[in-house]
Amino acid sequence: MLRGSVFVATSVYSMVRQKHRNAERDGTLEEHKMSKRRLKSDSSGDDIKDGGGKMYLMAGLVSLVAVGYFVYQGYLETRVNTPLDYPKVVRESGLDVPERFWGSYRPGVYFGMKSRSAKDVVTGLMWFLPRYVTQGSLGLRHWCEQGDNLKEFGWNKHDGKEFGIQNIVDRGVKVETSFVKVKGGANGGDWSNRVTVEGVKGTEVSLLYYTALEEGADASLEPKYEAGGQLGSIEGKSATLGSWRLWWQPSGISTVTDRFHIVTHTAGLHSITDTVMRSFRLFNGRTIGLESTLEKKGKEPNLAVFQITGVVPFTLDLVFESGSNVERSDSLVGDTYTQLLKEKEEMFDLRFEKTFLLNQKGYNDSAVKFAQSAMSNMVGGIGYFYGSSVVKSRYNPLPVPYWDAPLYTGVPSRSFFPRGFLWDEGFHNLLISRWDRDISADILAHWMDLINSEGWIPREQILGKEARAKVPDEFVVQHNRNANPPTLLLTLHSIVGDISNDMTDWWRDYLRRMWPRLVTWYGWYNTTQLGDTRGAYRWRGRNASALRELNPKTLTSGLDDYPRASHPTVDERHVDLRCWMALASQLMADIGRMLGRRDSKKYEDTAKFLSNNKLLDTMHWSVSHQAYMDWGFHTDDITLARPKPPPHLHPSQVSMEKTRQVNSDPQLGFVNAHGYISLFPFLLQLLSPDSDKLGIILNSLTNPDLLYTPYGLRSLSKNSPLYMKKNTEHDAPYWRGPIWININFLAIRSLHHYSKAEGPHQALAGEVYSLLREGVVGNVMKEYYRTGYVWEQYNDKTGEGQGCKPFTGWSGLTVLIMGETY
Repeated sequence: MLRGSVFVATSVYSMVRQKHRNAERDGTLEEHKMSKRRLKSDSSGDDIKDGGGKMYLMAGLVSLVAVGYFVYQGYLETRVNTPLDYPKVVRESGLDVPERFWGSYRPGVYFGMKSRSAKDVVTGLMWFLPRYVTQGSLGLRHWCEQGDNLKEFGWNKHDGKEFGIQNIVDRGVKVETSFVKVKGGANGGDWSNRVTVEGVKGTEVSLLYYTALEEGADASLEPKYEAGGQLGSIEGKSATLGSWRLWWQPSGISTVTDRFHIVTHTAGLHSITDTVMRSFRLFNGRTIGLESTLEKKGKEPNLAVFQITGVVPFTLDLVFESGSNVERSDSLVGDTYTQLLKEKEEMFDLRFEKTFLLNQKGYNDSAVKFAQSAMSNMVGGIGYFYGSSVVKSRYNPLPVPYWDAPLYTGVPSRSFFPRGFLWDEGFHNLLISRWDRDISADILAHWMDLINSEGWIPREQILGKEARAKVPDEFVVQHNRNANPPTLLLTLHSIVGDISNDMTDWWRDYLRRMWPRLVTWYGWYNTTQLGDTRGAYRWRGRNASALRELNPKTLTSGLDDYPRASHPTVDERHVDLRCWMALASQLMADIGRMLGRRDSKKYEDTAKFLSNNKLLDTMHWSVSHQAYMDWGFHTDDITLARPKPPPHLHPSQVSMEKTRQVNSDPQLGFVNAHGYISLFPFLLQLLSPDSDKLGIILNSLTNPDLLYTPYGLRSLSKNSPLYMKKNTEHDAPYWRGPIWININFLAIRSLHHYSKAEGPHQALAGEVYSLLREGVVGNVMKEYYRTGYVWEQYNDKTGEGQGCKPFTGWSGLTVLIMGETY
């Protein structure tokens, strides 16, 4: 559009000039050749004519500039939500990849099935325990919620494609859910779910299983009733699935006491829980069930719910059969299901040992069970989302929608973060790619297809109403100047290293499609996140005017409240971002060489420049701190204090929330915050094996007054001024002391690397490697068996899990540490 507006302006100007020339040729300007006497006598009139012509010309030029400006402004406004105009990396999806078509792709609910079709049929499970119903609280379980306080929930085994087994323990009742898929027909094949309920004898449990249509789905539901009026099955059709049928078969039938159902219309997936809650009634003075007479009239149904109440133990098999699978010999139910599930489990066990070699490394059955669960929760948490982000640039007066797009991605936490996060996903796929490289390649492709015309990817993907229902409004809008660490390159770098000696045509074509998007993404980082000094980089998005933050957060870095310069300015230099860009440059060079691209040399040159240890030391090594540090306008003398009310006002009339008090003037220099960011040249393996700085870092890793704990490396040194300090009156320390597994993984991986590299620090690296690896694995496993969960972070004093749970995003990297597969 910019080039178009310039062309229009140039064309109009050319037309004016040509008209002027034509007038000269036609003699209409002959008066300019008349005698001086005539010119003098008419001089006043000519001045008026010339002045008027100039005014018209100036007015025309001003109009053209104004038109050009508004056209260009409109162009700038649309860039933020315009897709990058290159071929998509995702070539095959949906029914083109039948083994990944159906799956447990709804990580935000305890159990449900979904296809990789944009808007189609989904299913889900709910339950409640009648004995625990109280006035105003049914205790219905549906969404994965921290507040449900389940003793445990999560996948025991899940291969990412064909089957999964999950255990849930809720108030003394064990609910085991599983699924198995089989191929057949042209519309995605068949699958079955099994829900088995066990517990204290006599305990009553009510299960609800539903089928729903996503908003805008080209699909329909048709309930089928038994002779007594009970819902017997659900049939349906959709553009992608064709015709299908869902039916169910309970076993332990004598313990089933009641059945109910409802077929109705709901506003969307986000409102299913509310719709169900409004449909409950009390029957016979004691039984809570769905009231089918409350079905909405006049609207096509998009929700069908089947409820079965019984006394434990009992089992419910739910069978989805595709109408196109005409060669089906047996339905996947009863003994047929049991046998196939057993076969899938045995194959999983063999594949898991072949991949990670844990038995071979001497781990016992309990440790292997933990590792299987951690890995299974990673791949079992993969979701499929469709919708648009809400984005904003400085050229947009209001937020605007991104384009509608699919996203196949892992999630950090099913209970707290059941959606895609850019910087988490790179860590997720370090593990996923070891288990199934095809799944990982598909995930990376979906993420790279979200790049806009500027080269930006929104760092948090909140796609669809179901995902948005879990996000506070203030976090929904994504700003296009804000980055996130390009950790997808960690996975891509790992994959490229594995395939470099034997690259197939499929991978070569994949990387060729990926290349222009990588170039654009890299270019966006290398322009929008540059610092004011050559070789310096600076995270954008810090709020220099934050009044209630002790240290303005840097959410874009992924390290949120990790201390940076107390006063954000353009002078800041962030060492972690410089290291990320060095890694990105090297990856670009490696891929470029593999593809035979001539432009790979510029990336190689940039990688050498950013990895140059002497230049890095000059810019980021603090001699007084003996560590790599950020640089900026900083003072440690800042506190949070409650402001004193003006003398003429009562304290109740003013806000008494603590605000930031700067007690001494900031100075330009290194930021006194020794911790994770100080390790980045080591974490991303930029340091030469003979670097004296490497030796200093290795020694610091075993110092308990700095980062070392028996449970892993703490995020901020104990001698840092902001160690374990709240950033606001209400925000607990996040990256200011607690132990995070993703950074510990990078540290252990780097220790392994330097323990194999010849140099003066090789032996020390090996010693620290064994110490740290044993501490991290032992503590994460201990806490898993103590609490039933893998956690978001771990207390640096006690090792206890804290934050949200389950957090089998990057905390699942413990499996790679156990298997020593880096």
